[in-house]
Amino acid sequence: MLLFCPACGNVLVAEEGARCHRFACTTCPYVRNVTRKVTSRRYPKLKENVDSTAEPCPKCEHPRAYFMQLQTRSADEPMTTFYKD
Repeated sequence: MLLFCPACGNVLVAEEGARCHRFACTTCPYVRNVTRKVTSRRYPKLKENVDSTAEPCPKCEHPRAYFMQLQTRSADEPMTTFYKD
């Protein structure tokens, strides 16, 4: 569950106290107590058409390599490409 602070807009972090659980803001004094059990879960939908290229694996000779790109450094650096066959 991802909640945002209504006062400053930052992401609230989950805290476990002695008597209750709560969501708290790390930059302002906003706190939201958990009043009921959280039971819902949402999983992100996976892409059906994954990015791939016709590059064979040098180890197993699988004909395609699948990849994704993530920004792992600052914005002025190029993206990092991760491959999986």
